[in-house]
Parts: sequence; structure tokens; C-alpha cells
Amino acid sequence: MINDAYKAMLTGKSVIRELNEYANDTTAHPHLRPEDIFDFSLGNPSVPVPEAFNLRIKELLDHGDPMLVHGYSPSLGIPAVREKIAESLNHRFGMNYTMNDIFMTSGAAGALAHAFRLVTKPGDDILTFAPYFPEYRPYTAGAGLNLRVVPANTENFQINFEEFERMLTPSVQAVLINTPNNPSGAVYSEETLKDMAALLAKKERDFGHDIWLISDEPYREIAFDGHQVPYVSLYYPRTISCYSFSKSLSVPGERIGYVAVNPASGVSALLVNMCGQISRGIGHNCPSSVIQLAAADCCDMTANLSVYETNMNILCDGLSKLGFEIVRPGGTFYMFPKALEADANVFIKKALPYGLILVPSDSFGVPGYFRIAYCTDTQKVIRSLDAFEKFVKTEY
Repeated sequence: MINDAYKAMLTGKSVIRELNEYANDTTAHPHLRPEDIFDFSLGNPSVPVPEAFNLRIKELLDHGDPMLVHGYSPSLGIPAVREKIAESLNHRFGMNYTMNDIFMTSGAAGALAHAFRLVTKPGDDILTFAPYFPEYRPYTAGAGLNLRVVPANTENFQINFEEFERMLTPSVQAVLINTPNNPSGAVYSEETLKDMAALLAKKERDFGHDIWLISDEPYREIAFDGHQVPYVSLYYPRTISCYSFSKSLSVPGERIGYVAVNPASGVSALLVNMCGQISRGIGHNCPSSVIQLAAADCCDMTANLSVYETNMNILCDGLSKLGFEIVRPGGTFYMFPKALEADANVFIKKALPYGLILVPSDSFGVPGYFRIAYCTDTQKVIRSLDAFEKFVKTEY
């Protein structure tokens, strides 16, 4: 028997992946030279990995204990790695983590898979906020959850609190946030996080049960204007942080991240130990040992992320002059302009002959916008403005 649920998913493939495949298929756009394809579809980090990370891996491979470097790690992760990450979070954000609060995962997706199962059960409701990462749909469905989406506050892409409070009903066991946000680039302000924490605490009292906050944080280190992204766990005790080194160290292929359960919850060690049992049920067993070791030694550094802010400024200024409405991103390598017509799918199809590969907003839960992933060469970003200008002047 073939599993009909996964078979049905073939008809609803990721729009982002399909657009990226289109961009790389030279037969799909024979009238354009490869250098005239401006692929803004996929959020694949474009800056070099820190040399220290490569050197550390080489050192471990050349001189490390083969059993430590190549063997299975303990199911919760290598203890020394978990300790280093806890120490890093403590001195950076003023937290009180120990290794017992940290669980190593295969990227943020692996972290979310564990977090969902830690504090919900099949049939529960979980809230998130538009615009949201489209893969939250299959992620939560895989855990048997009902994902409910709070409508967007398109004025600034902070939280729409009126709708949030209306939708925060007794059936909701967890709330999922993503700051800095994919696709908008918005960074939740300290005021937003405090207001959210206060509302969650009030509803916990009203409902008589805990409400957990799951914070998806792969873009935490990509912040603009010299700002630091507020660390969510500082504002709410029942927070589970889900982190990935993919963007900070520019290593998405290495698949390394972690769960950090706020010790102020009073049950962090229990939940981390439960992660090892969740792994048994979802086939997630021990991230690469050598990558764990290298990431831990480099957890206080980043790749040179400044290019993303450069690219953002170029596009924000250039597209604004062409008449696009844009909420200026506070971080990530995405922006979310308003399309020049109501149907974003029609808009992005009109852009394709000009070599502009853009992602329509419908799958992010907001109609009438489009996402630009500007993790690409700065000179290509500059050249894309000519294509945008030709597109706008010809079509609109």
C-alpha cells in the first residue's frame, strides 16, 4: 500500500523549491543569459564559512580521537558541546542554562520537531503569526497538530494583538514565533515580547493550564543597524528556543542546531531528557559528532553577515523609488514588499520573463505581497534593479 497522505503532498510541493528549480533550468527561459537570471527564491546563505570553522574540522579529522569524532554521540548530544553552548547563551544573553537544558539537533527543523512533541499531543491547537514559514504546515501536521494562523499586522509585521487574543483559546497549548521573521525580516521588539508574555501569562491563569512558547531562531544573529535581537527566553519562562547554525556560520548543509529549554520553566531537564525519547519515534539520532564539536568551538562567532545588510539597503532604496511599499527589515536576508497588483501569483508570473524569480506571498499566509531572498552577490543585487525597473515600467 502506498501512503496516500504523502502521495497527496506531491500536488502541493514547496513553491519556493519549484521556483528555484525553474531558475536553474536553462531550457525554461532560453531568451535570458544565465547572468540575467536573478534568483531571489531560496534562502541559501551566500557568504563564506568562517575559516576557523573549517580549520577546526580539519584539526579534529587529522588529530582528534576517532571514536569521539566519528562515533555516535550520546543521544542528547556531546556533553562538552552542550556545556559550551549553555555558557555562550549565558554570557551573551544573561541566561542561566546548564548542559541539562540543551539538546543537540539536526538544524532548527529538527529542533522544532522535538519542541512540538514536548509540549503538545496530537489534536492540540498551536498558534503562529502571519507571515510565517510555509514549512510550519507539514512540520505541525507531522506532529498531529492543528496549526491556526493569526492574521498579519501589515503595518509593521509585529504581532496583531487583537486577533492574537481572540484566537488564544483554551484549546491552544503552544504558540510558535519566528523572530527575526521569514519572510518579512521583522524583528519582534522588546515591547512586543513583553506584551505577548503578559497575555500568555494571563491566559494561563484563565485557562488553568500552561501555554508554551516555541521560538524558531535561525536568523538570530542577522540583525541590522547595530541592534541585537531580543532573546525571547528572557521574557517568558515557558520558552523553548530552537536554533540553527545554518545562517550564523553559513553551514546549512551540515545540519546542526539545538533546543534550549528555559530553566525558569522548572522542567527544563525533564524536557531535554524527553527529547532523547522523541528522537526514537521520529528517526532523529545523533547529529554528526565532528560537526557538533566544531560548532561548539565556533558558537560565539559568525560568518561575515554584513553583506546581507548591504544588499537589503540597496534593494529597499531601489524598490522604494520604483513605487514598492516595503516594511524595512530589521534582520534576516529577506524582505516582503507589497505586490503592484492584488494577486501576487499573477505579479510574480509577470516578473519571470525579466529574469526576476520572486516568491508569492500566499503560502506565507498574507495575500498581495512577495518575498525576496537577497542572500546573493551584491553586484547581482545591483544589476537586478535594472530588471526591476524594466519590469515595472513595462507591466505597470
